[in-house]
Amino acid sequence: MEKDFQKWHEEKARLHANKEIVYFSKREIWWCSLGHNIGFEQDGKNSNFERPILVLRKFNKHILWALPMTSRDLSDKIGSTVARYYYKFEYEDKKYAIILSQLRLISSKRLLRKMRTFSEQEFNEVRQKIKALI
Repeated sequence: MEKDFQKWHEEKARLHANKEIVYFSKREIWWCSLGHNIGFEQDGKNSNFERPILVLRKFNKHILWALPMTSRDLSDKIGSTVARYYYKFEYEDKKYAIILSQLRLISSKRLLRKMRTFSEQEFNEVRQKIKALI
């Protein structure tokens, strides 16, 4: 698939110029404008270049650690790889996975709209899996 980096650059400039402050907290899942990325880094989709993310850590009102998510069916993947690099869960009868290996620092300007908040238990499981990767 050919990536339109110019269109992403224009969207990124628009996001950067936005003065609105987004209020967010750890454990929340947001639609986030991740953009077009290089190689195997997770891309956003559609005209907003968006993808859901889990807020792993809030450093201040502007900066957070984000974990991108996918709704791709991972059942065909080798069990140990999926278990190590993904956190699988279901929400409203749909399967999702958090891509643990793609933890990244982002600006809150990328956050578009909140979807939901993870339970304490789910969030602690994700944190334990991240610690195991490190």
